Amino acid sequence: MQKVAVQLGERSYPILISPQLFSQPLTEFLPKARQVVIVSNPVVAELYLPAVTALFPDSAVHSFILPDGEAYKTLQSFEQVMSFLLEHKINRDVLLVALGGGVIGDLTGFVAACYQRGVRFIQIPTTLLSQVDSSVGGKTAVNHPLGKNMIGAFKQPDLVLINTSVLSSLPSSEFAAGMAEVIKYALISDLAFFHWLEQNQQAIRAQQPEVLGDMIRHCCQMKADIVSRDETEQGERALLNLGHTFGHAIEAFLGYGHWLHGEAVAVGMVMATQLAVSRGAVNTEELQRIIDLLSAFGLPVAPPAQMSIADFMPYMKTDKKVQAGKMRFIVPTALGQSAIVDDVTEQELMALFSI
Repeated sequence: MQKVAVQLGERSYPILISPQLFSQPLTEFLPKARQVVIVSNPVVAELYLPAVTALFPDSAVHSFILPDGEAYKTLQSFEQVMSFLLEHKINRDVLLVALGGGVIGDLTGFVAACYQRGVRFIQIPTTLLSQVDSSVGGKTAVNHPLGKNMIGAFKQPDLVLINTSVLSSLPSSEFAAGMAEVIKYALISDLAFFHWLEQNQQAIRAQQPEVLGDMIRHCCQMKADIVSRDETEQGERALLNLGHTFGHAIEAFLGYGHWLHGEAVAVGMVMATQLAVSRGAVNTEELQRIIDLLSAFGLPVAPPAQMSIADFMPYMKTDKKVQAGKMRFIVPTALGQSAIVDDVTEQELMALFSI
């Protein structure tokens, strides 16, 4: 078992990573609770709900199953979970368990932040994207038709359990979507990790257990360190949004669920790097290496053909990173380095669509 600690004083918590996590003794790590409510979706519940329920032999365990997909990360689903908790007379000392990918994790965390003004929850992420990114750091939210993750709260989990063996059940597209977030970590601040990903493409695609475990641990450690320094995204943590300003616009324009989040982020990172090339910060050879690495995992590298810059602008202008009316973008300043900029003009953005 590998361990990563998110250091937040009294709210610190561990991330446990292992390919046999559900069969290992976890009593010393699991919060004790008389009532446990597991939130999941039908696909994940069929595979893993019995094993997760068995982790709580001394608790009254309830489960709530939401339909699968980004389209259900909504206020309506939030209300449905809330109604379930109230109808079953769930107390404030409950432990909520998010068993699923980023949609389940974000929604359950938001419920935990709001139910009776805050209850405990743990994350058991079952997609690569949620294991390396969304389950760590306490960002919780639901989507709105006018913007992704615009309604939410910061709510740290008590524990994150990452069972790497569950990735073998993922569709190839979901695994690829997670790799977009993995590559993001390398691009924002870790050139050596970028080289490692280039060199280990084949082993990663083959899901070799040791390689997967090391990759996931590295990403979790990077995010834990950043969150420990900047929990509520006042500065450095915003770098983790590389590709997301463009990516969120794609998701909102197409309708949530038509593209996977990681697919949209992959295109967003290419567009951000193209912007960096136009500013002279990154050269075309480095851009091509990024495109090649994303493509190696089957990720898209160009925006949807039906989207123009005019389609991107309304969503980017209401992005959460907008400050004082200025759009802010995360832009590479070199391969393995990035920065927040707020002086990008519409002319520069329009030029991206002529590349």
